[in-house]
Amino acid sequence: MPASAADRALKRILSRDNQARHVAIIMDGNGRWAKKRGLPRTAGHKEGVKAVKRIVEAAVEAHVEALTLYAFSVENWRRPRIEVAAIMHLLYETTKREMREMVEKNIRLTAAGDLDGLSPRRRQILLKAIEKTKNNTGLTLNLALNYSGRAEILEAVRKIAAEVSRRKLALEDIDETMFAGYLQTDGLPDPDLLIRTSGEYRLSNFLLWQTSYTELYITDTFWPDFDRAHFFAALEDYQKRERRFGRVLDREGRPRKS
Repeated sequence: MPASAADRALKRILSRDNQARHVAIIMDGNGRWAKKRGLPRTAGHKEGVKAVKRIVEAAVEAHVEALTLYAFSVENWRRPRIEVAAIMHLLYETTKREMREMVEKNIRLTAAGDLDGLSPRRRQILLKAIEKTKNNTGLTLNLALNYSGRAEILEAVRKIAAEVSRRKLALEDIDETMFAGYLQTDGLPDPDLLIRTSGEYRLSNFLLWQTSYTELYITDTFWPDFDRAHFFAALEDYQKRERRFGRVLDREGRPRKS
């Protein structure tokens, strides 16, 4: 069977040195996907779960180290009650169903966000999956769940302030590296690439600190239609970019000396 375009793209990605270690995705467009087809919004979320499975498998293929998915924001609680209930049910059922496969495929599950804001039953199954996969050494699948970038930063500030007030931390010790250790993504590298589906151009309160120098990739594709070919296209686009981090590079791509 001839290799598909996606397979050829994967081969090119793996042949290069500048691979994205950490990819973050704002999974947007489930509702519009459903509306376009005359379906209820909940149908879009069901299809979105299928896309999650596809992209997790594609990330494993591409040797991505960490994949952070914006699963549910603090602001999403403002949606209609029936839609929120459907999303939460899907998250619960999917985590429970996929737990064994995550163990078998060496995927480590982690989570960022206010997990205390979830129902006890849903929080319990999530924590169980995190515990069962904690020793896995393959892809880290990080779910941003009941998550707010601003709340995360404020929480870190409060923890640091408490440490300073108890004289366990000196003001001069506070730097970017130390601050990052108080964030919910502690232990993960900052995202190299942030993908947003459905054509929206905003961060939506997602990983505000961590994405300071992250490369952005915006696609008009709705999340339920996003597949491994789309994912590999984003990874290839990332590999074509020159990441300067505010510096000027020489012809060989090295930081130019003043």
